[in-house]
Amino acid sequence: MRVLLVDDHAVVRHGLTELLTAAGHTVVGSLADGAEATAAVLDLQPDIVLMDLSMPGMDGIDATQSVVAARPDTKVVVLTSFAEHARVHEALDAGAVGYLLKDAEPDDILRALHDAASGGVPISPRAAAALLPHNRPSSHATVETLTERERDVLRLVAAGLPNKSIARRLEISEKTVKAHLTRVFSALAVQDRTSAALWAQRHGLT
Repeated sequence: MRVLLVDDHAVVRHGLTELLTAAGHTVVGSLADGAEATAAVLDLQPDIVLMDLSMPGMDGIDATQSVVAARPDTKVVVLTSFAEHARVHEALDAGAVGYLLKDAEPDDILRALHDAASGGVPISPRAAAALLPHNRPSSHATVETLTERERDVLRLVAAGLPNKSIARRLEISEKTVKAHLTRVFSALAVQDRTSAALWAQRHGLT
């Protein structure tokens, strides 16, 4: 199996390289930035990308979307420390076929990669539990729950503006817009922009 590693921690990449090589797999590349992943996938044509979520520059969600769009034959398996419902949902919605946690046993990681390569959807038990209906966050949020800047971002989302336009309007970076939206989605217990926009309408933020 040909595997590309994308993680901003060198020690994690080194440990995974040793694990995969010892198991007879080929690590075709090791990257510290999600922004490099798409070009590397097209050049190296890995079977699997092991993708971290939290990285400087392009995060793992955007990198996953880009990789899957560029080369659908390459399967993305997330390997992260986060097991929250919102993060799991975002990763799978972006096109990841698996979601593993960094505290997984080495054998579990190897087994999950085989499952993904065979068309399976390996998800760590804690991540899977976060997706169950009774574990989804509920919200009693009010307008005052959000910061002033979060309300500004949410108003513009409700107005139908994409992140790039919101960033220009508020004179902030797209990455900052995404960070605000992640916090808004979590506070409102919603999973997408449409639900957030409907919440904004119901609460007079349009």
